[in-house]
Amino acid sequence: MVTVLLFGHALREAAEDSEFRFEVTGPMTVRALLDTHQEKLGRVILLMNKGEVLVTVNRKVGTLDSKVQDGDTIKLTHQLTTTYEGATWQNP
Repeated sequence: MVTVLLFGHALREAAEDSEFRFEVTGPMTVRALLDTHQEKLGRVILLMNKGEVLVTVNRKVGTLDSKVQDGDTIKLTHQLTTTYEGATWQNP
């Protein structure tokens, strides 16, 4: 099971929830996981395609092409700018 956590008002509003759990059968990319669950995350994908979302996988900055597998946690954080230098967000 992979956990997807959404941070930021825009993402939470787009998905109508802030936490999802999805079963996975093997390693896949973040993009593939999101595409597989468009019914719940379709509007989040639109923001990602605009480059407005920072991806972390298991507390490390990642990309849509980062591999995830059973037990991983993905955090998606809405960024108002597309540059991440000096980002003010924190992982708990």
